[in-house]
Amino acid sequence: MTRRALLLGLLLFMLAVPGAGAQPPQGIVRPANEAALSLQELGSQLFAGNCSTCHGSRGEGIESARPSQGAGNITGLGPSLVGVGARAADFYLRTGYMPLGDAGEQPRRSRVLFAGRELDALVQYVASLGEGPPVPSPRPERGDVARGLELFTRHCAGCHQVVAEGGFVTPAVAPPLDDATATQVAEAVRIGPYVMPTFSEKQISDHDLNAIIAYVEASKSPDDEGGWGIGHLGPVPEGMVTWLVAAVALVALCGIIGTRSRS
Repeated sequence: MTRRALLLGLLLFMLAVPGAGAQPPQGIVRPANEAALSLQELGSQLFAGNCSTCHGSRGEGIESARPSQGAGNITGLGPSLVGVGARAADFYLRTGYMPLGDAGEQPRRSRVLFAGRELDALVQYVASLGEGPPVPSPRPERGDVARGLELFTRHCAGCHQVVAEGGFVTPAVAPPLDDATATQVAEAVRIGPYVMPTFSEKQISDHDLNAIIAYVEASKSPDDEGGWGIGHLGPVPEGMVTWLVAAVALVALCGIIGTRSRS
């Protein structure tokens, strides 16, 4: 091995080691005897190993960052979970919004890291921290899609677009609703995750909420009666594509006319 190759190998090693060491441990902390634990016991242990770093050992929340790092090398700053009930826990866990890699980042839909029984256990444990709302049971089949479109346009389209494909708002990203279940839409409307506003039953009744969910479900597979759907991105992007296609067609037409004129 030449001296140059040796130096190059040493340099690559020095660059690689700090980068690898900077990555926080991945995965979930699980008790070894899950099957032998009751749901409450399992939820308590999962919460202690994966949630207490940010939310406190009793779900009381952490208002200031602590100098020491906890599970996953994450330093807390999480809200209190006392009284949020099963509704909030069910939404944040089953969408993969939690756990976060950093307390300051925007929660986004991602791969759910807990198994089914673990999710049930965590939801039950958080619900036991204080009286709060249960997981909702929406009935979108009872909702009117046309009424849902009207309500969605009024309350939701400003961030999620009228076609529910998501959008950008300062300082966050409004997610598309393609993967949102009826229960998750109902939960989000009442919870107001991240920068989304919270809508009470006085603002949006359960009856109207069923209509909104019915529209969201219908928007997932719309009928493209007008022709090409263009990914159902919404009127502004579709208009831009239309102008782009028209511009290309006009340039091509001008080229053809110019060629014939010269001949």
